Amino acid sequence: MAGHSKWKNIQHRKGRQDAIRGKVFSKLSREISVAAREGGGDPDQNQRLRLAISKARAQNMPNDNIERAIKRGTGEDGGGNYESVTYEGYGPGGVAVMVEALTDNRNRTAADLRHIFSKRGGNLGESGCVAWMFDRRGFLRIDREEDALDEEEVMMQALEAGAEDVEATDDSYEIITSPDQFEEVKDALEQEGFRFSTAEVTMIPQNTIHLTGDHVPKMFQLVDALDDHDDVQNVYANFEVDDQEIQNYQD
Repeated sequence: MAGHSKWKNIQHRKGRQDAIRGKVFSKLSREISVAAREGGGDPDQNQRLRLAISKARAQNMPNDNIERAIKRGTGEDGGGNYESVTYEGYGPGGVAVMVEALTDNRNRTAADLRHIFSKRGGNLGESGCVAWMFDRRGFLRIDREEDALDEEEVMMQALEAGAEDVEATDDSYEIITSPDQFEEVKDALEQEGFRFSTAEVTMIPQNTIHLTGDHVPKMFQLVDALDDHDDVQNVYANFEVDDQEIQNYQD
């Protein structure tokens, strides 16, 4: 899994945030509703719902909002008929891109995303064209700046808790788990006092493409535009860039 976290590092260092908090809550609410509709409203019996609620709480989403979203999903409180759809394509430089969306109109969303890709040097592909390049894994990140931790201790405890892999970088420890073991590993490490800046089940690329030059701003613009679309929940890509390139784009 060497290099597994390049995309997660880019997301973290680039520091992207939605301009309006309400947009974050809207996307989280939709995710919770769909999880509740597909697997029931009891998080103890529905892992997808459990993970969606955990993500919402990490963003300080009020409990009332979470409860309303669950009720919409179970049919107690109306709500739209959203379904999960994954779109796949390529960005500048041949970067593989996966987009997870929740939509009530597949044709509209597909047309919107096709336009976003083509306008920014990419193209929307067929189902399955890039999915094989990614693995679904649990991802936990511990920032070194937040906790002065012993590297050997972090690795030992994470592996004992059931993690598949641990990677130490200059500014973090990054822990990879199977999706099924994610919650167990997270809970075990939290009980030992570890705190996570990122904790989620995500898609991790098997290999990455190193972007330079004009491809970098174009790729960031594509990711930004996809993220800004109301139907898009998550964007995954298999590129890496130098820190200076990220700084240049932010400036």
